Amino acid sequence: MKTVISNRIGKKRILTALCISLTMLCIACGNQKESSDNLEGSLTDIMASLYENAQLDEGFREALDSFETVELTDDLEISILGTDEITYTEGVVSVPMMSSTAFQCVLLRVDEADVETAKQALKDNANPDKWVCVSAETTLIESRGNVIFFIMSGKNEAYAMNEAFQKL
Repeated sequence: MKTVISNRIGKKRILTALCISLTMLCIACGNQKESSDNLEGSLTDIMASLYENAQLDEGFREALDSFETVELTDDLEISILGTDEITYTEGVVSVPMMSSTAFQCVLLRVDEADVETAKQALKDNANPDKWVCVSAETTLIESRGNVIFFIMSGKNEAYAMNEAFQKL
């Protein structure tokens, strides 16, 4: 009889220890902050990082000396985004100052709740034929957290910049 009672007590202790462990685990997991995919830092710094880390061919990399990254203003919205209906808190665009190359790379910081709506507006309004005598070969629109990456350019440059964006 003593053996049966001691086995029950041992099993109860093990079950109690397991319950306490699971409770503590649940509490610990519940108190963790949600993981955020938001990119930190200014969009100008992020753009510089993209150029630095993208696997761009040497010819294009040399042409980067003629590129400038500027703040996206109300005056530039329609020519760059194709619309002025996107609400963003920060925006930058990188373009060649003078070139026969169809290229623009845009970063927008938007409210997280508006990311998909903004991406759809960009898709609906992007015009890869907006340049005189040249067209962008590829248009990509991606996001990480609350930052939208929008590029119109040649295929190699677009995918290289997108890969650098995804690795941030």
